[in-house]
Amino acid sequence: MKKTSVFVVIFIFLLIGCNSNLSEEEKKALWDNAQTQGEIVRRSGTPFSLATDKDLAMSDAQNRLRTGGGLMGKKASFSFLGENKDSSSQSTSIGMPINPYLWKASLETINFMPLSSTDPFAGTIITDWYTAETNQGERCKLNIFINGKDLKTENLKVSSFCQTLKNNQWVNTPSKIEDNAKLENVILNGAKKLKLTSG
Repeated sequence: MKKTSVFVVIFIFLLIGCNSNLSEEEKKALWDNAQTQGEIVRRSGTPFSLATDKDLAMSDAQNRLRTGGGLMGKKASFSFLGENKDSSSQSTSIGMPINPYLWKASLETINFMPLSSTDPFAGTIITDWYTAETNQGERCKLNIFINGKDLKTENLKVSSFCQTLKNNQWVNTPSKIEDNAKLENVILNGAKKLKLTSG
């Protein structure tokens, strides 16, 4: 624990001790306010980063701490790319039913797009509409589906949806299968590199 965290904890205990008339709710509020977001995320074991997606990281961290973490009601039991060396392969497979390399590579590949929703247990990543600065008249969003634990092509599917602006209205354009396939290849290559570097 860092010196700052130790100081904050000691300060809170002193404050609570000096204010023995405080209700349990007020004491809890003081304690909650003393915990930094980084500390909450670190203690929870969430695989999400505050730098990547603050809301998702905090939501997942608080849920894990509230429920005891993970699917089994214990400390978060799955590791992302071997970050948690203590977890067994059995608990990893229970915790995350999809390939973690495909999941991480997908998020890294589309990190420039706003996320609408992500579910690592269902293996779904849905982005919001994204418009490139170089082409304000077109916008696209993606649905990425990951199935299974193996790192193979058939366990990854990308669907894109694009619209063009005509007469101040967004009009759907046909999805390009070859563009979806190119994006799948980029994600697969990224996943293979992640696997090699983590091994």
